[in-house]
Amino acid sequence: MRPPTVEIILRVGTALTFAGHGAFAFDRKPGWAAYLETAGFSHDVALSVMPLIGCLDWLVALVVLVWPLRPVVLWAVIWAIATAAIRPISGEPVWEMIERGANWACPWALWFTLRRRQRD
Repeated sequence: MRPPTVEIILRVGTALTFAGHGAFAFDRKPGWAAYLETAGFSHDVALSVMPLIGCLDWLVALVVLVWPLRPVVLWAVIWAIATAAIRPISGEPVWEMIERGANWACPWALWFTLRRRQRD
């Protein structure tokens, strides 16, 4: 049975978000080291961890797109909220977090969609 259209849209949206962010992390996007430094990493460690984070983001994107496991989708929600929240914590305006609401709202809506489908 084919998943409903809304679920497909949420899966694609979540996967694209994580694929794009994974690419930026893998390429060590300038400025992102500061977010990891706010979390307690040294600059050098932050730069070395970023490609690992990028690979994890790509894995999340692939799983969500191909076989959306609810624990992975829940991780996507938590990670997206954390990465949005680190911006004002690191000194950027709160609007930087608000602007990224879709990054966590999309996987959160997907999680609820999958939960409802499992119960039905």
